[in-house]
Amino acid sequence: MSNNQQMKKGVVVSDKMDKTVVVKVTRTFPHPKYRKVVTRFKKYYAPDEKNQFKTGDMVTLVEARPMSKMKRWRVNYKENV
Repeated sequence: MSNNQQMKKGVVVSDKMDKTVVVKVTRTFPHPKYRKVVTRFKKYYAPDEKNQFKTGDMVTLVEARPMSKMKRWRVNYKENV
């Protein structure tokens, strides 16, 4: 893993596809004008060759080369919660 790769933490929201998981990454930021803290999320697709990650697992994603049309991230490891 090189230093210029982005990393994101999220929760697995779907493991129904074969060898693929969907990870929901939540970010919070202050609204530019009103300064209220706003929460937004985005879903990322990542390969899971061994089908080892289940719904609800906290995982860390790392930026990777494109593996398919939707998969541009890979799961680095599972967080212990």
